[in-house]
Amino acid sequence: MSTIFATSVPGLTIRFAGEDDVSLILDLIGRLAEYEGLRNEVVATEEVLFDSLFVKRQAEVIIAERRGRPVAFALFFHNFSTFLGKANLYLEDLFVEEEHRGEGIGRAMFACLARIALERKCGRLEWWCLDSNRPAIAFYERMGARPMSEWTVYRVDGRRLVDLAGTL
Repeated sequence: MSTIFATSVPGLTIRFAGEDDVSLILDLIGRLAEYEGLRNEVVATEEVLFDSLFVKRQAEVIIAERRGRPVAFALFFHNFSTFLGKANLYLEDLFVEEEHRGEGIGRAMFACLARIALERKCGRLEWWCLDSNRPAIAFYERMGARPMSEWTVYRVDGRRLVDLAGTL
C-alpha cells in the first residue's frame, strides 16, 4: 500500500510499510524490546516478518517519518468482537524513538490508527500495556483511553501450549 497520511506535526508523515521496510521494522521491534527490558524475548527474523506481513498478511505496519527519516512504527491486526458483531483493530506494538517523544508523534500514530479503524468500520481500537510502563499509561489516559482493569490477560505458550494441544 502506498497510502500516506498527512499529520498536524510539522514534517511528519505516516505511511503503510512496504516489503522493503522489513529490516527497519525488525530494528524498531528490537529498540522497543530494549526499552521494555525484553530484548532477549525477540526471536523474530526478517524472513518471519516478511512472511507474516506481506505473504500471509497476518498484520500490518505503519511507519512515521519526520522529514523523511523513520522515527516510529505501529504493528496492528484485526480481531473480532462477538458482542459487537464486528472487527476491531488491535495494536500489538507502538514505538517512538526516545529523542522524538513529546513531539506529538505518538498521538499522531494513534490518530492514524483510529482513522484506519473507522474507515474499516471497526468497533474498537485496543491494546495492552505493561503495568510498569507508567509514562505510556499516562499518555494513553491523556488521550482518553481507559484501562480495562476488570479483565485479566491469560497466556499459554511454549511447552505448555504443546502439552495442551496434546490433550485433544
